[in-house]
Order: sequence, then C-alpha cells, then structure tokens
Amino acid sequence: MCGIAGILTHQPDLLSVQRLTKMTEALAHRGPNGEGHWINKAHTIGFGHRRLSIIDLSAAGAQPMHYLGRYTIIHNGEIYNYLEIKETLRQKGYSFHSQSDTEVIMAAYDCYRSNCLQYFDGMFAFAIWDEQEQTLFAARDRFGEKPFFYYFDDIQFVFASEMKALWAVGIEKQMNEKMFFNYFTLGYTQNPAAAEETFYTEINKLPARSFIEYHLPEQRLTRSLYWNIDEDFIDETISDQQAISQFNDLFTQSIQRRLRSDVPIGTSLSGGLDSSCVLATIQSMAPRQYKTFSAIFPGFKQDESGWIKKVSDHFTTQNHAVQPNADRIIHDFEKICYHQEEPFQSASIMAQYYVYELARQQGVTVLLDGQGADEILAGYHKYYHWYWQQLFRDNKSALYHELNQARSLGITEPWGLKNKLAAAMPAYAGWYLRRQRARQQLRQNDLNTDFVYEHGESYYDIAHFEELNNILYYNTFVNGLEELLRYADRNSMAHGIEVRLPFLSHELVQLLFAIPARFKMRDGYTKWLLRKSMEPKLPAGLAWRTDKIGFEPPQQQWMHDARLQEYIHESKRTLVKQGILKEQVIHKKIQPQEAHAADNYDWRYLVAGQLLR
Repeated sequence: MCGIAGILTHQPDLLSVQRLTKMTEALAHRGPNGEGHWINKAHTIGFGHRRLSIIDLSAAGAQPMHYLGRYTIIHNGEIYNYLEIKETLRQKGYSFHSQSDTEVIMAAYDCYRSNCLQYFDGMFAFAIWDEQEQTLFAARDRFGEKPFFYYFDDIQFVFASEMKALWAVGIEKQMNEKMFFNYFTLGYTQNPAAAEETFYTEINKLPARSFIEYHLPEQRLTRSLYWNIDEDFIDETISDQQAISQFNDLFTQSIQRRLRSDVPIGTSLSGGLDSSCVLATIQSMAPRQYKTFSAIFPGFKQDESGWIKKVSDHFTTQNHAVQPNADRIIHDFEKICYHQEEPFQSASIMAQYYVYELARQQGVTVLLDGQGADEILAGYHKYYHWYWQQLFRDNKSALYHELNQARSLGITEPWGLKNKLAAAMPAYAGWYLRRQRARQQLRQNDLNTDFVYEHGESYYDIAHFEELNNILYYNTFVNGLEELLRYADRNSMAHGIEVRLPFLSHELVQLLFAIPARFKMRDGYTKWLLRKSMEPKLPAGLAWRTDKIGFEPPQQQWMHDARLQEYIHESKRTLVKQGILKEQVIHKKIQPQEAHAADNYDWRYLVAGQLLR
C-alpha cells in the first residue's frame, strides 16, 4: 500500500527529480516507510514512489522496481494470490530476487501481457514502463479499491494516487460545476455514465477494472475494460447446500489470502454482521487474540457498543474503541477534507477516519474490514422493493410469503401500486424516474439560477431493472460501492493503514452474481446466504439481526452544535460568493439531518464550501 506518481513527456524541463519529489511529498502520508525516484536514460519518463511496507520489508521490496532490464514498476496495493502466481511463473522459467508481490506483477506482465490482470486477486493501481516498446501500461483493480488519477495534454501525461500530487506540479485545480450540481441535488459523488469524471475538470480517474496504454512516441492513449460480470447468467439448479459450501470455501480462501502480511493485522468491528463474519472466519483459521477497532456513540439510538462487546467477548479479542464527538469533528474537518479531495455525503466517513487512526496508534498496519457485503449480498433495505418487483412478475405466491415474512420482522419498506406498475413496465418506470428526478434537481431552490442554467445537467441514470441482480450490479460496478471504497482508501492512507476487504474477492463476487436472488433475500431477510453460512460461527442472535442499518454516527446531533452551525454558515457564504448558492440561503435556518438522509443539503454545503475555498 503506497503512493505512486509519474510523468511522461518529451519536454526536458517538465521532468526532473525535483518535480517528482513535489508529487511524492504530497503523498507522504500514503507511504511513511520510504521514498524512491527514477528517470530513464532518455529522460522521457520518471516515476516517484512512497512506500508503506507490508510484504517483504527489506530493501529488495523498494520501488521503483526494475525487472529483466526492460520493465520498471510502481505499485500501490496488494496482490493477495501472488504466491500462487509466483509458483506458476517459476515453472515457466521466471526467477525472482525479492519476496514482494510487486515483482510478481512484472513477471506476470512479461508472460501474459495485459491478460495478466485476469490472474490477480487483489486491490491495486500500478504503472509499468516497458523500455523496449516505449509504452506505459497502467491498471486498476476490479472494484476500484485503489485510486489512479491522471492529466493528459499535448506535452505531458501525469498520474498519481491522489489529485493533490497533480496540483503540486501545477495541474490546475478547476471546479467541475456539473459534478457539483449533481452532488448538491442528488448527493452523487460519481457520474454513472462517465466513470472517468472527477470533481475537477481536466483531471480524470482510471475507472475500476480498466487499464490504459500510453505509447510515448505517438502520444497515443487507449483505455480498455478487462473484466466484467455476466449479470444475466443465473444457475437455477444450485441447491442450498451447494451454495453454502461454495460460499464458505471462497470466503475462507479470500480471508486466508488477505492474512498474508509481514506486519501486524487487526480487524474493524462495527458490531454488525459483515465485520463479525470476517472476524469469525479469521478466528476459525488462526485463533489468537486479535486487536479489533470500533467507533461507539453511547446514548445514540444506533450505538453498537453492546453488540461490539458481545462479539469481542465471544472471540476474546482485544477491542479498542474511539468515541467521536462534535469537538473532534470540528477540529479535524479541514484535515479530513484535505485527504478526501472530493465531496462526501455524511459524517460516517469521519467516524471511519478515527477508527483507522486508532489502529495506527495501537501499532496495527493492516485491517480487514467487511465493506462490500451490502452491495453484493443485497444488504440494504432499499433492495426489498426491487426483489418484490421481481417476484411480482415471476412468482406471486413467493411474493406474498416474502411480504408477510418481512412485515413480521418489522420491515416497513413500502409496497403499493407504484411498485406494481414499475414491475409491470420497468422501461417506462426507468424513464419516468429519470424525468421526475431531473425536474426535482432543477427546482432545488437554494441554487443560484445562473448556476443551474449553465451547469444543471442531471446525472441521474437509474436504468429499468427487471432483476435484483441488475440493481446490485449497478451499485457494485456503476454507482455506489466505489464511492465507499474511496472514503476507505483516503481515510486509511491518511494514517498509513492498509485496509483489506475479503468480500471483494472477484471469485466470490462471480459466485454471488451467478446464483438466484433467493440466496440474497429469503424469508424476509437480507443477505440470507451469508447469515445461513456463518450462523454456526457467530454469537447467538447475531446472524439473524434485522436492526442494524449501517455505520451511522449521530450526525444530526452534531449538526445542532453552534460551532458546527457557524462552520456551515461560513461554507454557505463561500458558495454564495462563487455564484453557486442564492444569497438568501445564508439566512435560512440550518436543517440538521441524519447521516443517510436524502435531503442532507446543509451537510453538502458544509463539505463543498471547505473544498472550494
């Protein structure tokens, strides 16, 4: 886990160690254990690297790393199955001089070219320079866990793990008004139709599951998608026992690989199902007293202290808890915005920031976390109506059973005429939703009329979904999960922490998209397969909890704090000066909202005002 940066150019004055150092200094938090720079003999390409040592702590693992007198690499992340790939490559005649996964990437690239990406189980962003072909090959992992930003014009191609490294060498920080319009009105932090777009014009991100090739002599840049899920293939013949067995095998394999480390490992523990399943599986393979890390909010209705203690006691872990409050939020708000670089939707990510800070203070460098399970296993309550609509079309008797079971569990998600019409006419429903939401965006009264007129293009793009798998695909690969992964990457790297996500093994995800929806939702429960598979390993009552709704801090309570309200007013004044908000918004009473509220406007103004100062 590291920070990477690079410059490709034919202009000698744009490439120097000093310029690369400016970039790596901006990324110093990502790699506290070392720094390296390299420029080729032709003085056309330079790499910079900040190292967080995880695998092979020796100097042999330092980067930029060279191979076969031809390739040079900088790499951020981990290839979890590098030992298996390494053995296969050895049998093909390749040799290695380090114990690192980074060297394995270069050998795999030499052997398989771009197809090497099909072999990797990992989270990564890396760039390989091929001196013979004069070509840069750069790739990003399947889900977008690790970042890669770039700027490209007629004289240079510049890339880095974070945009602040680009800004450090003079790339302009210019607001992308359309992205901010959709953030203010929808809470969007991504453009579903253009995955490369960021909140700053001229700076692109390499989309997840993609690679680029930049041929320097011709200054030719191409981008390709290297992996996808077949969301339409469903194995209807699979039995409960087969699904449970395959899930357990793949989940255990995923965690086993993610425990490979030469530094201390711990886990996040929220008290909910996902993080508890990760801990339970770790303990079933390598039982010992692991350190776990939690955020607690005593007195808050969503506080998970009780369940955290129950899980921690059950597995005899050494739990460490942090209790964020308004004072800390106010004190650290600017710093967290600096690390995030782009807007975020709620205070939840600030609580996460403090959990990772606590892990670093306790000497733990690698954390396993349960993120990703909700998107691939249908964990959010919003998925109920999508499943019910599928059953309304396909199996009405099953629908009535599911509705009754959900209601008996206290699930109050609405089901009525609109849902039935959407089920019967999904294409029309998609068109109607897009039109209605676009109109609502244009009617957001706080925004300056000129700003809306010039930049009010709706990015709302929810297609007509006929199956539960369709909406899960959308949230996993188009709009949803990558936003959460960005938060986790910036928050962890702010403290030099690596976060590993066992639910995001691509083999596991492939299985979950290839089995029927009844394995995700059944008898009124979300994440049925996970609950059923893990029930024997968990404390009594945890597997079938229905009251956990996500990682939620008392944001509404914090927003009543007079100092935070003044912070919000200050941000509003900034946005008024920039012609984004109407002047009368400054005098409107602030509306404190819970973290996951749809109309969290004042929180968005708070964040945007800080980022645009």
